[in-house]
Amino acid sequence: MTPAGSNRRRAGQGRADRQNTPAGPRRAPAPAPAPVGLSAADLAWARAAAASLSSARLDDDDDWAAGDSAGDRDSLTDVPGGVRLQKVLAGAGVGSRRYCEELIGAGRVDVDGEIVRRFGARVDPQHQIIRVDGKRIPAREDLVYVALNKPAGVLTTMSDSRGRPTMADLLGDTAERLFHVGRLDYDTEGLMLLTNDGELAHRLAHPRFGVPKTYLAEVSGPVPRDLGRQLITGIELEDGVASADRFRVVERLGARALVEITLHEGRKHIVKRMLAAVGHPVSRLVRTQVGPVALGSLRPGTTRRLSTKEVGELYAAVGL
Repeated sequence: MTPAGSNRRRAGQGRADRQNTPAGPRRAPAPAPAPVGLSAADLAWARAAAASLSSARLDDDDDWAAGDSAGDRDSLTDVPGGVRLQKVLAGAGVGSRRYCEELIGAGRVDVDGEIVRRFGARVDPQHQIIRVDGKRIPAREDLVYVALNKPAGVLTTMSDSRGRPTMADLLGDTAERLFHVGRLDYDTEGLMLLTNDGELAHRLAHPRFGVPKTYLAEVSGPVPRDLGRQLITGIELEDGVASADRFRVVERLGARALVEITLHEGRKHIVKRMLAAVGHPVSRLVRTQVGPVALGSLRPGTTRRLSTKEVGELYAAVGL
């Protein structure tokens, strides 16, 4: 046989051997590469969440936080026609919906005292109390909370038969549905809180809850070093003893002085009467803080809406 014929025979035998050889196990396809921009931890979380949702057979209105076990799920009953919890939180200014879902998943949100972990839990913000990290949030969209810097020469009222300037002149269109928390004298300046949340307003103004208020007062000087001790110990007035919670001298101005005084009393003209009783009558008085809410840089005659954090702290200050 020629060399060429021998080579063709060996090649044909090789093909037959390969055709008669049993097929081995097939190799598994290579795993798909991770999407660009996702870390390994992000990818693992996404796969776990997808598996959890497919196996739980939950609809879009009843999503659980990824990784929750059945024992962690709350028993809060959804309100028919209610609003999704994360939407209520976002609407109250807590943060974006994604951030609010993170709060829910972390167990930091409770409704009527029960921790809720379902992203799609439906609640009634008009009647249910919702808290984040233990602090109540202003969930009702119809409630308004405003800070006003009242100038001197404005009455703490919404109308005046004698035509004098009132807070309604500063509030404009919102004046009819808001009412003020407490009062400031006609010639006293500074922070006023206004709201249509009747329960909160009542508690803030009631002396039983002892919400502290801070004032800056310009007084006649010089101020003795022991004046703070006298005021904190208590000053005898015609209607009983009055005492300050804190006192400090901010600035000495020769024959005048600027002092800061904090107290939780709510009696009429209480700051002016206390300082006059110790020989330092007030020539100018500005309220700078009510509870956790500060006047800050708010210009005289202007207003601003309170933040969610501020409203939550006011609720906490009066036990709501």
